[in-house]
Amino acid sequence: MLHFAVAGAPLSTPAPGGTVEGIKHAHSLGITAMEMEWVQQVPKNPARMKEIRETAEKCGVTLTIHAPYYINMNSPEKAKQEASKKRILDALSMGQLAGARSVCVHPAFYLGMDPKVVFENVRRMFADIMKQKKKLFPDVNFGLETMGKPTQFGTLEEVLKISKEFDVFPVLDPAHMHARSNGAVNSMEEWNEMFDLYEKYLGKKSLQHVHMHFSGIAYSIKGEKHHLPLKESDARWKDFLKVLKKRKIEGVLVCESPLLEKDTILMRDTYAKL
Repeated sequence: MLHFAVAGAPLSTPAPGGTVEGIKHAHSLGITAMEMEWVQQVPKNPARMKEIRETAEKCGVTLTIHAPYYINMNSPEKAKQEASKKRILDALSMGQLAGARSVCVHPAFYLGMDPKVVFENVRRMFADIMKQKKKLFPDVNFGLETMGKPTQFGTLEEVLKISKEFDVFPVLDPAHMHARSNGAVNSMEEWNEMFDLYEKYLGKKSLQHVHMHFSGIAYSIKGEKHHLPLKESDARWKDFLKVLKKRKIEGVLVCESPLLEKDTILMRDTYAKL
């Protein structure tokens, strides 16, 4: 099954708001998944995680997580490396308690370094974190995201290579890929090529549990600027849904539109009619 997820609690969530109420409200709207936006910091209350997990299970809502933005797995500074590692491990371990399926991580910046060197630096920290998988996050996927700026580590091939080695799956963001390429990756042919490469690295069964983001996006020669509502962008989102339908892609598609539930429901309903 392909779940369409809202990126955070829906805007129309009744007071007092928050994740638990957001899950309940998403369910009432017929939305079957939600990404918890832990982009500023990771919550640390195990009892709260238990409440989130129980609410999601009761409502039948699949959960994913976006880890904090303040991560650079290629930082030359030891203190920043350790802080990045801690934020990732906190998100993964709290995600385990909350019953999340996958955690999305913005990996790194190149910082003017050779991409091959950066790859090894990211890979080294990734391997170190994965040593704690059985103990801290046995059921949660550690997903590196395809990134939206040429200065950022996160091409499709980079995240696929690391994912294959450690038997996890990345977070595909076609909007980021569209912005990174200054307007390419916006056609059925290119999206099929994307999934072909995904399948080549991770196997056909991997397409049954993808973690994806999608939205409209503003961009320039320098890449991503900010997300846009679907209808206010150049994203050929209906064609993207056709590719998902034809290839029978399963998993979670997080709609990162600023309109949150409105565009999530638009994508869900359009997909259902195909």
